[in-house]
Amino acid sequence: MTLQERFNPERLIAVACEEAGSDDFGEEGWRDGLRRVTDGLVNDARLSAIGVEIAYLDIIRALKNRLGVIAWRKQHPEIAGKPITSPIFIVGQPRTGTTILYDLLAQDPDLRAPLTWEVDAPCPVPQPEAYHTDPRIAQTQAGIELSEQIIPGFLAFHPMGALVGQECVRITASEFTSMIFSVQYRLPSYYRWLLYDADHTGAYRFHRIFLQHLQSGVPGQWLLKSPAHLWQLDKLLAEYPDALIVQTHRDPLNVISSIAALTHHLRRMGSDESNIAECAAQSYEEIVVGLDRGMTLRDGGAVPAGRVIDVQFADFMKDPWSTIGGIYQKLGRELRPDTEAKMRDFLAAHPSDGGRGRYTWSDTGLDAGEVRDRVRAYQERYAVPTEDPR
Repeated sequence: MTLQERFNPERLIAVACEEAGSDDFGEEGWRDGLRRVTDGLVNDARLSAIGVEIAYLDIIRALKNRLGVIAWRKQHPEIAGKPITSPIFIVGQPRTGTTILYDLLAQDPDLRAPLTWEVDAPCPVPQPEAYHTDPRIAQTQAGIELSEQIIPGFLAFHPMGALVGQECVRITASEFTSMIFSVQYRLPSYYRWLLYDADHTGAYRFHRIFLQHLQSGVPGQWLLKSPAHLWQLDKLLAEYPDALIVQTHRDPLNVISSIAALTHHLRRMGSDESNIAECAAQSYEEIVVGLDRGMTLRDGGAVPAGRVIDVQFADFMKDPWSTIGGIYQKLGRELRPDTEAKMRDFLAAHPSDGGRGRYTWSDTGLDAGEVRDRVRAYQERYAVPTEDPR
């Protein structure tokens, strides 16, 4: 079978429908994104043999999850009537402490993070009595550990686990309007479409449908995370007008070199031809667009000032407990001693190694002076300290 046949959108849809036992995908806006992703996988991604299999399974999972969630919703129409109330979104550039902040806040039993296993396998709806023993947990964990075997060191770059919170890009993958594809695979046409032309309204609408699905089994106030929200704060607030946003800030130069290294590492799982300088060029373009767009939306009033809590990466790394205490104070929440103890235990069990030379600025091929000039307005706007490039 040729690559074109393997990633033919209609064939993929037919396979997913047969395996899921359903053909109702809900709203239809996702098809353009699927076509663009599959076109890029065929023509641009430079997939290895194992990369073809990984990408195929990614697409089928996204389609089947959408089918499953829509089918369940039809069987249980009351799900659609349950609101998503005051969700908390952690946003900011990638590699700015969003993951560890997310993991720490997720230790709060009053907050509900979507765990990796239930995002990857949402049907049937997770139930409280089996939430930490469901067989899907072991299946998901095995897949994560397989990725470490394919690319040793992968989990040091981006720690993952079946029982930790998953990013929203994994949810919006089922709308095929998601940065997850353009980070994991070389898709130059797709990432520019996503950045400049795609309408993300449908992605946020499906995001709500997915959260309603999960909370029908295990409820709670949602704690969510994805750097990708930085590019779409207006669409996020259009769907969730009562959302609370925590935005992390860090010197964009080290962000770019770090995300370029991670992107290169991810792409090596499915391609033998990844290039770190090419990854850095994409990251640079995306980061400056995201920072500019975020500033425009916030300063123009599209994002109400009272909805955003700003967190400096440097402060968080130096004293996470003062930062978290400040977040709780601004959220109007009490940080109970037992919750803080859980957070401290988690951090002790997952210490940062500070990157340990996994990325350096020299690998990016970018001009530091040019990039510094380009991001100066952002640094001045949020008083972001300049770091020495690694």
